[in-house]
Amino acid sequence: MATAMSESTEMEVHGNTNATGSHYPRSRKLRSLVWNDFTKERRADGSFVAICNHCKKQLTASSRSGTTHLKNHLGICTSSKRMKRKKLVVRRLVLKSSDAKNDGAAVLERPQFDQELSRQDLARMIVLHGYPFSIVHHVGFRTFVRNLQPQFKLASYDMVKADCTKIYENARLRLQEALDKLLCRVSLMADMWRSSEGLEYVCLTCHYVDDDWKLKKKILNFVPIEAPLTGEEISRTIVGKLREWNIDKKLASIVLDNCSTSDEVTGELLKSLRPKGFLLSNGDLFRVHSCVHILNLVVQESLELACEVTNRVRDSVQYVKSSQERVVRFQKAAKQVGAPQKPLILDTPTSWVSTYLMLETACQYRDAFSRLAEWDTEFTDFLSSKEWSYAKAVTECLEVLYHVIEKFSATRVPTANLYFNDICGIHLLVKTWCASPHPIVASMAGQMLEKFEQYWDLTRTIMALASILDPRYKMKSIEYYFKLTYNDPYESKARIDNIRNNFINLYNEYAVQSANSSKNQAYLCCLGDAGGCTSSESGNGGESKTSYRITLSDTRRGLDQYLQETSSSQPSKSDMDMYMEEAVHPSKEGLDDNFNILAWWKFNAAKYPVLSIMARDILAVPVSIVPLDGEARTLNQYLSSMDPMTVQGIICAQDWLKDEIEGEASIQSDLVCSFLIYIIL
Repeated sequence: MATAMSESTEMEVHGNTNATGSHYPRSRKLRSLVWNDFTKERRADGSFVAICNHCKKQLTASSRSGTTHLKNHLGICTSSKRMKRKKLVVRRLVLKSSDAKNDGAAVLERPQFDQELSRQDLARMIVLHGYPFSIVHHVGFRTFVRNLQPQFKLASYDMVKADCTKIYENARLRLQEALDKLLCRVSLMADMWRSSEGLEYVCLTCHYVDDDWKLKKKILNFVPIEAPLTGEEISRTIVGKLREWNIDKKLASIVLDNCSTSDEVTGELLKSLRPKGFLLSNGDLFRVHSCVHILNLVVQESLELACEVTNRVRDSVQYVKSSQERVVRFQKAAKQVGAPQKPLILDTPTSWVSTYLMLETACQYRDAFSRLAEWDTEFTDFLSSKEWSYAKAVTECLEVLYHVIEKFSATRVPTANLYFNDICGIHLLVKTWCASPHPIVASMAGQMLEKFEQYWDLTRTIMALASILDPRYKMKSIEYYFKLTYNDPYESKARIDNIRNNFINLYNEYAVQSANSSKNQAYLCCLGDAGGCTSSESGNGGESKTSYRITLSDTRRGLDQYLQETSSSQPSKSDMDMYMEEAVHPSKEGLDDNFNILAWWKFNAAKYPVLSIMARDILAVPVSIVPLDGEARTLNQYLSSMDPMTVQGIICAQDWLKDEIEGEASIQSDLVCSFLIYIIL
């Protein structure tokens, strides 16, 4: 009885918010405004937790913990912010409806102005669009804001910078939490950047498929690297950031294509990560090349063999564009011969894409150049008919590669399965070009083939594995293209078998990990005492989550596993065997049927439990696109003038806000639909 009375008293003191305090002098109400967003509950062990009303996360709520950690949580709770904005939008929509119904009559209720929310919106706008912090001092902007909302008090430069920094810090905590909960592997892309003042940066971008089977790309860090740029220094920086994000155990692959010391960096990373046993296939699949990077290297170097023709075309274009008088004369010649009316393009010799566009346009003006030579005695360096035929042949080769890159760039969800067939097709075409009747094309193709196969050998396996995980092809595309590419049947069979064995070995690796994970979960039921099974998790900031609830299915986990291990000497087929034996998924007519491979795997994850985990990791490997223009990796003058920490905050926060903005846009769309229903009713 005394124990019961003690427990009852403690409950009133700590947890009963309805107590008036007359019977228990120490009891008090929850006075802090933060409790408007939390619900306080008592657990079976007597401890108290605060449950967020928005995201349902549980945090400690003991009398000694205070409320600071609760306020900090609201600062990073995306659900809370969305709810606040949702209420504001609804209020405005209802106001519009009232205005319409009153037909110009005075409206009693006006939307409440929220200084804090508006200030956050200003900071989000500055981060998202890269506006300078000093925009708050611009006369035009200040006038616009004052006329739009006189109640809004513009913050100072330092306050806006602090608000933007807070956006970065809060978003970083949310991303950290998401990555901690992530059960799949991630792939990394490391790009080298530099400021206009010569400071070198490394940009680390994380690629993964989230729990909803959506492909995600997040910039993790944008950090300066001190000279000299050694592979050891870059590797040390990457490893340090991986540990900060706690994803060094989850790394699947890395792309280092625009790093001049990429081989050295890869070696140092493998030296650091391989001994810990975290890498797939002991690191054999760790280094990956981007498809576009391979094509750029292959084409740019081989194009030097056609420099005699490309230089002649470049000189002709430059001659026409050197004066307005010549441009007018050339346009007149083009009109007479019926050439298309569009401007000539002068290329940048270091970019093969611009060279292709120059050649492609110039070839359409072939007759116009000939007519100009008849009129202009100074234009003596025009191309002969044979030279134009060479230029046309080179252009036709480059056109194929250019359109492949265009196709890759247009892919909205660039999963790794999309590139194997096209890259194999290019491999076949390059072999065909080696027998071209045009000597210049044959020599270019020979060098292309040598360079292509050098890089293809390093990337072929991961791209082939991704293609196998495409249910439309499985092993069929590997068998088809390898038999065409390698004329020797023994060589083609050996290469096909090599890919198949790599796939099986990787699957077995995942199967072992999956089995170990299942055993660990089954053992949870055996670790509890007589009172039942327990498990607990604790995190930073005093957050905790404890569960004492079990079900009958939990108690049978061990039995199910025991039955599988002992009941039959004939093992059942693995999900990999079933996947391979089933017919390929039918494709729609045409090359591009908009097949959503991630949606397919999400739907079939239960059918192929191990294989789906493997697909989630492999399909996220970024074998897709890197910027073609070297200037794309140079910071603008505004960012170059800032300190490195601020640069990282702006670039990362800008990237992270994109998903949030898309999510809010979806909410806005739902609200508009709800509002239309409200109007109809």
